[in-house]
Amino acid sequence: MANMTNLMLLNNIDHVDLRVITRHGPQYGDAVNQALVFPTEFDELQREYPIFFRRDANGELQSVVLLGLDRDENLFLGGDAWQARYVPAIHRRGPFSIGVQQGASEPMIQVDVSHPRVSRTEGEPLFLPAGGNAPYLQQITRTLGALYEGLDASKAMFAAFEQLELIEPVAVGIRLDETVQYDVPGLLTIDQERLARLAGADLEQAHQSGLLRLAHSVMSSLGNIGRLIEMKNRKRAAA
Repeated sequence: MANMTNLMLLNNIDHVDLRVITRHGPQYGDAVNQALVFPTEFDELQREYPIFFRRDANGELQSVVLLGLDRDENLFLGGDAWQARYVPAIHRRGPFSIGVQQGASEPMIQVDVSHPRVSRTEGEPLFLPAGGNAPYLQQITRTLGALYEGLDASKAMFAAFEQLELIEPVAVGIRLDETVQYDVPGLLTIDQERLARLAGADLEQAHQSGLLRLAHSVMSSLGNIGRLIEMKNRKRAAA
């Protein structure tokens, strides 16, 4: 059955007593083996996760990080914590999203009041007793701002990558031992040979726009596949 949402524009009158549970777990939607990510996060992500590209149902390119190998497996979940130095913004935003009210010039924060993280008895408060935004809501505002910027950055990045023909399919086969191998279909990455051949105006534009740094972040992130293998083997040994 599809998850039902109840989105409302956040305000300090109707939602003055709302709290948000910030721990992680399957019950909060964290049990996924891939997470949608954005170029604005690549610097942090490449230290923790393998970054790939894929096409969505409409054929649009998007960036993802690999979190697990089996369906609904997030190897970074342990107890009620996300065991990494950086959590993808899409999983930090909790029950919040950006909405545009008719007639308003600025995007506003929406909250899904039916989200399992939303509570009136536990978790982080959104508003201070004397009024104003609590520190947690200030943090969420920054996270949503990064996501909002990330959407535009993603479109620009992929347009440039495609123009320079830097994206290629990649066969991801992860062997755990002599009998167990995982093949992850539908992934794309940077064509390292074409990137190395960039020269002249193309190379200068890629450098000046930050595209070169993003491409290198994606490539360096692939070293984290070895970390996934270690985590998966530890999980298998503990089972």
